Amino acid sequence: MKKVIILTLIVAGVSSLKSQVGMGKSSVDGDAILDFPVSRTGIILPVVEVLPTGAAATNGTFLLDKTDLTIKMRQNDLWVPLSDPGSLTGTMPNTSAETGSGVIIGAASSPAQGVLVLESTSKALVLPKVNDPAANMKSPVAGTICYDTVSKTIAVFDGLNWSFWK
Repeated sequence: MKKVIILTLIVAGVSSLKSQVGMGKSSVDGDAILDFPVSRTGIILPVVEVLPTGAAATNGTFLLDKTDLTIKMRQNDLWVPLSDPGSLTGTMPNTSAETGSGVIIGAASSPAQGVLVLESTSKALVLPKVNDPAANMKSPVAGTICYDTVSKTIAVFDGLNWSFWK
């Protein structure tokens, strides 16, 4: 009996490594590893006091840099600004001590460091879809990122203004 339980746990663990997650919906669109429905909300990026460097600075990382109040993405081993300087007014700082290495979806482990790491060779993140976030998000928070279904761009909110990226 003990062997059956262990085998069941191993099979469940391995099958979950390749799973897709729908947030607030019963199925995912296409090859998404993480997918959101059309709504009036986005993902809020972490606000960091010091930009990650070395192995912790993984290409494809998105964050809000507290030192210059810009949203940045790690691309070709450089931090690229995606917004003008914004404001942290209305945001609540995280005062708890950080523990652990975050949540990894799609793999048992990852060399990437982050609060949420999506690790896949064949699936991608589908951002929350919002119809015209500038008009329809009532109180966005600095660091909000989503996909604008009207302009068909990535929309990021820096605390003052929306920036749109194709």
